[in-house]
Amino acid sequence: MSLPSILLLGASGTIGQATLSELLAQGFDVICLQRKNTASKLPDTVQSIEIDLNDPETLLPVISRFSGSVIISCMASRSGRKQDAWAVDYQAHLNMLHAAKAAGISQFILLSAICVQKPLLEFQRAKLAFEAELMTSGLRWSIVRPTAFFKSLSGQVKRLQAGKPFLLFGNGELTACTPISDRDLARYLVGCVGAPDRMNRILPVGGPGPALTPRAQGELLFKVAGKPPRFRHVPVRLMDAIIVTLSVLGRVSPKMAEKAEFARIGRYYATESMLVWDERTGRYDPDATPVFGEDRLEEHYQRMIRGEVDAGLGEHAMF
Repeated sequence: MSLPSILLLGASGTIGQATLSELLAQGFDVICLQRKNTASKLPDTVQSIEIDLNDPETLLPVISRFSGSVIISCMASRSGRKQDAWAVDYQAHLNMLHAAKAAGISQFILLSAICVQKPLLEFQRAKLAFEAELMTSGLRWSIVRPTAFFKSLSGQVKRLQAGKPFLLFGNGELTACTPISDRDLARYLVGCVGAPDRMNRILPVGGPGPALTPRAQGELLFKVAGKPPRFRHVPVRLMDAIIVTLSVLGRVSPKMAEKAEFARIGRYYATESMLVWDERTGRYDPDATPVFGEDRLEEHYQRMIRGEVDAGLGEHAMF
């Protein structure tokens, strides 16, 4: 049985890059769809086509050339701002979906996020709005909702290397997650291609090992760095006060309103676990969160301390 061609969105992001590598390793023919004026350098052996996701009329002729192919989207807004979220997470995806339906695309695999279970932020609402469109589109679909990425838990490595304490919100045990590596998530996404058991389903997924609280993540990082644990606790109420102040200023200043939204995003991740939410019990359930893969956070921290991995943060799905 021949493999379908893959149309890949978001190939320039970290997950997109890992997905591209996995697709090529498995022998898929990959066509990377990149937005005009923002296209990034890809391997010479990979076909790349510039598209305008804001112009459905020019989009359809391009997608129609690949009838029967599978779309994998690792695309997401870069900033989480309201305008970006609705432009990319919703509208750009919707334009692609309409073209996919008309072109006879066989399956649409979407990289989403597990945080949409409790939508309190604009980018979560935008993601959910497109998920709803996809689920009712008539296409075969797979929606993958990963827990947390290794990079999103690596932002304090440079602090520790500089001799500073690890920052914790509250007691450091308000939340937990089962982080998944780029490589394992890429393998999971590619594994959705043509898989009946992953078709027309929402698929939460985390990495192997127990759920880790921020405090456990800090202790793990200190252990890998060979340093005694040092923590500094930041009260959640301080974040609340900042949000209130910025929201008031945001009534007269769009810039302050934007900062207030960023602060709300920060508070969300400081107080909500990235695990499956159980509506019946009203709690996050690590046992109900599916796990996949082999890579563990400790190994990632070891590579970062050795300088083998960039300690900077990056978006999971830049486009």
